[in-house]
Amino acid sequence: MIKKQHTFFLYFLLITYLEVVNKILMFNKLPNKEFFVVLLFSASLSFLFSFLSSLGNEKFNRRVTLVSVILIVAFYLYNFLYYSLFSVPFSIRDLELVTNALSFYEIGIHLINTDFIAILLFLLPFFLYLLYRKNFCYEKVAFKIKVMPVFFSFVFYLLAMFSLSVDKSALYSPYNLYYNLDSITTSTEVLGMFTTQRLGFKRSWFGFQEKIVNTEPVQVEEQAEVSYNKLDIDFDSLIANETDESIKMVYEYLKNKKPTNKNQYTGMYQGKNLIFILAEGFNSIAVDEQRTPTLYKLIHEGFYFTNYYSPEFLSTTGGEFQAMTSLVPTQETLSIWRNQHPSIYYAIGNSFGRLGYNTFSYHDWYYKYYSRHITMPTLGFHNYMACQNGMEKKINCAWLPSDVDMVNATFDTYKGSSPFVTYYITVSGHAPYNFMGGNKMANKNRDVVKDLPYSDSVKAYLSAQTELEYALETLIESLKESGILEDTVIVLTGDHYPYTLTEEEINEVSTYERDEMVEVNHSNLVIWNPNNEAVVIDKVASQIDVLPTILNLFGVPYDSRLLIGNDILSDAEGLAIFTSRSWRSDKGTYFINKGFVGEADNAYIEGMNTKIANAFTISKLLLEKDIYSRILEKGE
Repeated sequence: MIKKQHTFFLYFLLITYLEVVNKILMFNKLPNKEFFVVLLFSASLSFLFSFLSSLGNEKFNRRVTLVSVILIVAFYLYNFLYYSLFSVPFSIRDLELVTNALSFYEIGIHLINTDFIAILLFLLPFFLYLLYRKNFCYEKVAFKIKVMPVFFSFVFYLLAMFSLSVDKSALYSPYNLYYNLDSITTSTEVLGMFTTQRLGFKRSWFGFQEKIVNTEPVQVEEQAEVSYNKLDIDFDSLIANETDESIKMVYEYLKNKKPTNKNQYTGMYQGKNLIFILAEGFNSIAVDEQRTPTLYKLIHEGFYFTNYYSPEFLSTTGGEFQAMTSLVPTQETLSIWRNQHPSIYYAIGNSFGRLGYNTFSYHDWYYKYYSRHITMPTLGFHNYMACQNGMEKKINCAWLPSDVDMVNATFDTYKGSSPFVTYYITVSGHAPYNFMGGNKMANKNRDVVKDLPYSDSVKAYLSAQTELEYALETLIESLKESGILEDTVIVLTGDHYPYTLTEEEINEVSTYERDEMVEVNHSNLVIWNPNNEAVVIDKVASQIDVLPTILNLFGVPYDSRLLIGNDILSDAEGLAIFTSRSWRSDKGTYFINKGFVGEADNAYIEGMNTKIANAFTISKLLLEKDIYSRILEKGE
């Protein structure tokens, strides 16, 4: 007769297995010495589940165990698929975003197809349990035996908490991730999925305040002969009169941050119109001199940025937030943006609106998508039109709408309103990329790509992006006919890379081998006016640098210390920050899961990691503590 095992062993093996699989698949890393913390927390959790599986009679306990196994497996599988799609683990703050981003069933089908083996690995323990469930004990037990798992759960929890204090020195140590930092991606890797999610729920309900790491220079060295993009803000007075320690901490940080210099391009576009395009799924692999001549022209004949990145963070909303605000998005920061109407003083619509510009924004999909009916006014766009608040009267809004139709339908509404800022949020390049489902744009432009030597997914992507090319052709022709082309600057950035394409599919088209964490985000930025001479910029840059670069080019007065990104045309060091807290600078690339690749010493790497950690913290506090209103009302 087979000896039946306590359900603790079932849960411990189940959770440990899922944590190991999760670590390997999400972070491409095997368990290391830090995994001991995960094992202790897993043991504590396993004892709690075994307690729940002993509360009733044998039949009840069997059912509870089965349901618990299903829920645990589903929890890990869902989080993995979420990460696979958005490059960041799920957070309770993402519930509204999930409803938006996963509203297309084709994307769900895509995930099943691309992650089929991973899904099987996550489901394997469930099937094994069905085979061997009779080997575990479900019998009713006495009360004093029943509560023993609770005692052991508490003991292992204390051991886990004690183990956190073994190493406090490293920035991303288990201790700092548990107590001081809100980095959900790194925390998932180091502390495990369950512990990270538990912390997320706790912080969501009770609040959590990250601390700024004070290892950056205290004294700012500014050159007397250099003019900087800064305002006369009396930070000393603000600090002396502030009682909130978090706000004081922000003031100290901003005071000690070096502003960016004005340069030969400052005010180059002063007084001109601006058309800003956030292009859905746009990436440099979509650009070809013969197939997309207009895109190619705009990229290479204006400011040509050779090392520009569009870091993917929670789909389009994260890319939009970075480009519009020059802040680093997190789940909590985006939640504040969507729900609390924060002051974002330097957002493009607000900055130009204060100069007397007329501001317009258009989207060829549902107007409440990603809460844009709330966020557009926050960015300074009060003339916002999308499907179901006016656009449906002008174009066919059935999925998938045409960007060409949107440009044709809206151009006349702003062409006579100079000076104007027009913000287009396109949708024609949206996933999924195939010729069988509901991607009308891929099918519409199929003839353009039919002879290309790529897989169908890649050809469908390129075909869908062709609609953006045609929209740009239409826009430039309309500007020319209206006599305002020379007085208009076109800026275009992608919101994120085409994340439903696999790394292998992207590399079918890429001119170099891209990794899945950093280089997959390599893209193009357009800043173009027909009177421009081509200027090649090799500095590393990303979406958070777009806003300060535009403000400098248009001569808009601003304080560069109050933004996380930098004017790309200044002498500030180039930097791109990614969701995982990996980064790329002009000296090399730091991968959160394997370290630095390039030429730099440990002091530089540690200093840059500190800078990135502070960038996440400050971005949140600037909105949460209403810093823009506090500072600029007093200091401008």
